[in-house]
Amino acid sequence: MVDSLILVLFVVSGAAAGWLGVDLLPEQQLIRIQNLEQLSWILGGAGALAGLLAGVVFQRLRRRLMEQVRSMPTDLLVSRAVGLILGLLVANLLISPILFLSLPWELVLVKPLAAIAANVFFGVSGYNLAEVHGRTLLRLFNPSNAEALLVADGVLMPASAKILDTSVIIDGRIRGLLESGLLEGQVIVAQSVIDELQALADSSNTEKRAKGRRGLKLLSDLRERYGRRLVVNTTRYEGNGVDDKLLKLAADTGGTLLTADYNLAKVAEVQSLKVMNLSELVIALRPEVQPGDELNLKIVRDGKESHQGVGYLEDGTMVVVDGAHGRSGERLAVTITGALQTPTGRMVFGRLDGGEPMEASGGRSRGKSAPKRSTRGDQDKANPR
Repeated sequence: MVDSLILVLFVVSGAAAGWLGVDLLPEQQLIRIQNLEQLSWILGGAGALAGLLAGVVFQRLRRRLMEQVRSMPTDLLVSRAVGLILGLLVANLLISPILFLSLPWELVLVKPLAAIAANVFFGVSGYNLAEVHGRTLLRLFNPSNAEALLVADGVLMPASAKILDTSVIIDGRIRGLLESGLLEGQVIVAQSVIDELQALADSSNTEKRAKGRRGLKLLSDLRERYGRRLVVNTTRYEGNGVDDKLLKLAADTGGTLLTADYNLAKVAEVQSLKVMNLSELVIALRPEVQPGDELNLKIVRDGKESHQGVGYLEDGTMVVVDGAHGRSGERLAVTITGALQTPTGRMVFGRLDGGEPMEASGGRSRGKSAPKRSTRGDQDKANPR
């Protein structure tokens, strides 16, 4: 919408300048022209075309500027803005005497050209001076903040804003991430996410109502603790569902989408957006359990196979233990034999300390597998088919 409005304004301005520019032609030229209206149309069309080209260039410059502003630290942005304003102020003070001079008609274009040249020169000069020396001036007022200088020098990367998904808010672990300092930058909550939480809180389903109220309570606590760091984005995006609107918000702001939804994270990766999957983060932070490690594990329930029992590590990782069937509630010595990584989590396999892994179709026997296979071979030889 904004890009289209920019193009329309430039085209209309160019057409108007071309149409009214006929009056600026010398009188000798105007006398020789027989059809002034046709000339006005021609100049108006040329001005509209020039305005269209200027509008396209301005759009690209605006997009590049917005990308820089989104990734620029606040203090660096303030210093550059102050430098630009001071440069424009100096330019207008110096050019004001020329504007009051009485010039002949042939030199009528000198005043606007001088004003444009002075504003461009001094504006760019003030911007560049602020970029080089403005950070030093800001550090004099706030010596403890050297982040802007380090970012500008390439030592640090600017922290991107974190956009929260509904699943992360309901999950509740975002509070621990913020308290531990693992997340940097602003925390953005989209209006569509708040609307979804409110709809869940007003639901007739008890479970959904509890999730919605827990999410709203968490946002209220984060707002009270972190203040302005938690930002509510009230932009109303068009899209099918909350996920689509979050993807558009992440694309516009250049922030990192924080979610626990596996499918949403993959869609964001396909669209080349920054995304942080909370489930993958938790898996990456889990302590590694190596084959041969001995654990004192409590068996919670029986497994799917007749010889298996299931227990859980402190981080929630499921451990399938051979030979622990029927021993639910007991705390046993378990030796880890292997692990399996899946897209949804990690599964660890083990056996009772001193025993051997059981066959999938085996019973309660703990005999060694090699003699077992040889016995079956002897039986096959004794009973040929």
